[in-house]
Amino acid sequence: MWGVLFLGRDKNLQTLATLEITPIFREKILYDLEVSDYIEGPLEENLLGGEEMWVFGREIKKQEVYIKITLGKSSSQTICISFHIAEHPMKYPLKQTT
Repeated sequence: MWGVLFLGRDKNLQTLATLEITPIFREKILYDLEVSDYIEGPLEENLLGGEEMWVFGREIKKQEVYIKITLGKSSSQTICISFHIAEHPMKYPLKQTT
C-alpha cells in the first residue's frame, strides 16, 4: 500500500484540532470508509492532475465530516484533498434508513 497524502489546508488542520483527531486516527477513518459513507463521485479532478475524486461523509464525535479523495495516478499515493467539518448537511444516497 502506498499510503495517503493529506493536503494541509487550514480547514483540514482546524478539524483535526477541533475534534482532537490524530493523523494516525484520520488515516484509519479513511481506511474504514464504507459504501454507506458515499456522497458523490466520480468527479473530475483538475487541480492536482490526478484521477477521479470521490466524496464521503462520516460522523466523528457528533460532527459530520466531509472527506474528498482522489486515487492519484497509478503507483502513487491516494490524496485526501478535504477532511473537514461539513459546511452544510450532506445526503448519503447509499445509506439505508431504518
